[in-house]
Amino acid sequence: MSNHVGVRIDPRAVVEDDSNIGAGTSIWHFAHVREGSSIGERCIVGKGAYVDVGVVIGDGCKLQNGAMVYNGVSIGDEVFVGPHAVFTNDLRPRANIWDEERLCRTEVQDGASIGANATIRCGITVGKWSMIAAGSVVTKDVLAHALMVGVPAKQVGWVTKSGERMDLSVEEGVAGGTFKHSPTGEIVEL
Repeated sequence: MSNHVGVRIDPRAVVEDDSNIGAGTSIWHFAHVREGSSIGERCIVGKGAYVDVGVVIGDGCKLQNGAMVYNGVSIGDEVFVGPHAVFTNDLRPRANIWDEERLCRTEVQDGASIGANATIRCGITVGKWSMIAAGSVVTKDVLAHALMVGVPAKQVGWVTKSGERMDLSVEEGVAGGTFKHSPTGEIVEL
């Protein structure tokens, strides 16, 4: 594991040699990090978490216990993935069929939070600073700052970068800033 300098790896974790892990990252017991994956600096990969071949995870991320991140997923910086959250990577899964052509990519942008036991369908984008409630099943793209709840997940509001729910009837004073809807329906800070 000489290629993982400055990384804390519990001896009970499986971290394959051809993985790229940034300094200051901690990999906890029973986690499995596959070859060809990339994890940024200052991340935490919790107990029993799985990071598949080809996954890219940015800096400052936290994958809680049992999180499953499969091939085709790209995660930005400062993303929280709750316990036992799952990312899928095949829209038409069959036990007897798998090849790379079936791989469906998913992007999670900077600052997003994925709640415990949430399921993220492949082929979508989870926008910056959005929040997915625990147990939700996300089946379509999520706007930046959107608060998503339910099965299937529906947008029920907006959240700030600090995770506070926004009341857009009061445009000023929300988390110290001023926010408005952009032409695409996203929340932008002025």
